[in-house]
Amino acid sequence: MNDLKKLKAQRMLIYIFFGLLTILSIIPFWIVIVNSTRSAEQIQQGMSLVPGGSFIDNWNILMDRGFNIFDGYKNSLIIAGGSTILSMYFSSLTAYGFTVYEFKGKNFLFTIILLLIMLPPQVNMIGFYRFMASVGLLDSYIPLIVPSIASAPTVFFMKQYLETVYHPSYVDSARIDGAGEFKIFHRIILPQMAPAIATMSIFSFVQSWNNFLMPLILINDRSKYTLPMLVQLLTTDTYTTEYGSLYLGVSLSVIPLILAYIFLSKRIIGGVTAGGIKM
Repeated sequence: MNDLKKLKAQRMLIYIFFGLLTILSIIPFWIVIVNSTRSAEQIQQGMSLVPGGSFIDNWNILMDRGFNIFDGYKNSLIIAGGSTILSMYFSSLTAYGFTVYEFKGKNFLFTIILLLIMLPPQVNMIGFYRFMASVGLLDSYIPLIVPSIASAPTVFFMKQYLETVYHPSYVDSARIDGAGEFKIFHRIILPQMAPAIATMSIFSFVQSWNNFLMPLILINDRSKYTLPMLVQLLTTDTYTTEYGSLYLGVSLSVIPLILAYIFLSKRIIGGVTAGGIKM
């Protein structure tokens, strides 16, 4: 009985500890959402966890300042969604090639991928801009989407994960049955990589959605601005006193990320559980 009580007490402490961590993680987001419903004067008076009644006023200020939330959502979704899909598919395909096939220079190419992970993206920013200008792709979504095909961190993660779940017998059986390599990849490999794809999709989507510097350099047309670029417009001297509308803009840009994480995190848990049952 004493051991049982001790075990229950330990579990209770664990629940309390992780409950506190959860609350500490939620509070910053809750403060941002609450401030989006308060006026600038109320925000300057101090922090509050109780929503205010200035949401409509803050929304009207955003609309008056040209903060087109619907265009921002559309532009950010096109860029983040397109880059995430391309990155996940081609990175998984590359990881499949590195894991399944043996070819000359394989280790050398993988070493290059590791070196690219260590290379800061700011290093090639000027060269990338000049190249896009020379081919006439400035003020376009293409430079923000297509380069995600070659994502070194995603390739590395996918390869490491695939090596833990890959079974040569599945692929050999499919080849004996006459299946082509792409069919094997789509029907056998991709389902096994679902947890890894869901995990990296979160990071890829969030990174692309929050990307500010590269779109700022490449895009000049205001109708193509992403949400981070629109939020940045609210920090100029004209809007510094409108803290409520600024928080509202930040809240609107964060909500899709939270929804994407909730959706994909369920896929991660489901994929890991399914993989464990199959094993």
